[in-house]
Amino acid sequence: MSINQPFISALLCAIAVPTLIFASPPAAEDTLTSSAGPITIHPISHASFVIEWNGKTIYVDPVGEPESYSSFAEADLVLITHTHQDHLDGSTLGAVTSPATQFVVPETVSKELSEEQVSILANGERLDWEGVGIEAVPMYNLTEDRKAFHPQGAGNGYVLTMGGTRLYIAGDTEDIPEMRALKNIDAAFVCMNLPYTMDVEHAADAVRAFKPKVVYPYHYRGKNGMSDIDEFTRLVSETPGIEVRLLKWY
Repeated sequence: MSINQPFISALLCAIAVPTLIFASPPAAEDTLTSSAGPITIHPISHASFVIEWNGKTIYVDPVGEPESYSSFAEADLVLITHTHQDHLDGSTLGAVTSPATQFVVPETVSKELSEEQVSILANGERLDWEGVGIEAVPMYNLTEDRKAFHPQGAGNGYVLTMGGTRLYIAGDTEDIPEMRALKNIDAAFVCMNLPYTMDVEHAADAVRAFKPKVVYPYHYRGKNGMSDIDEFTRLVSETPGIEVRLLKWY
């Protein structure tokens, strides 16, 4: 029997080349489903984004130029994770809120605010606001030389429940046990930037542990540039059932 040598060579090359996994190009917005209507996610920059759901406009860590928010209604609710300037900016808040805006913040942030409508949540506490369940969850650094950036108990991540759909907002954190133990998360916003939070390998490993249906990498600009989001996507893809969706943060 004769052997087609070019065919065999091509087959061996195909076997030797690894499959590359890439997420779709970054999107200007994304939509999730809930029992009370669509949840639309609008990335602004870095860690700042806007959620529109059921007639409500929710701002998460709004900072930057007010013009970036000009296409959205004034905030009905503002969630702030901690006091760092890439998460809390008084001048931005003044431009995107009204006297009726409700704020949900950790105690460290409340000391920086003059607004009256402020609810303080510590890690593990929760409240309900206009049909939105809000649970404050830990965010902190584990690595010894990073602990000063985000001490345990100083900031909040959040789990939001809207029409039965659960969103996890990590804030600035490493792959802490409390993140790995999360259950029934439909979509997660997970940070990855050094030296302030964690690298893509630890972020991906944590995501594979708590298995959200969708994960949005965010807050991935670090001291030495952008984290490798393609590598994060490849690592997460090793666990079936998790979809990486890229949004236009930068």
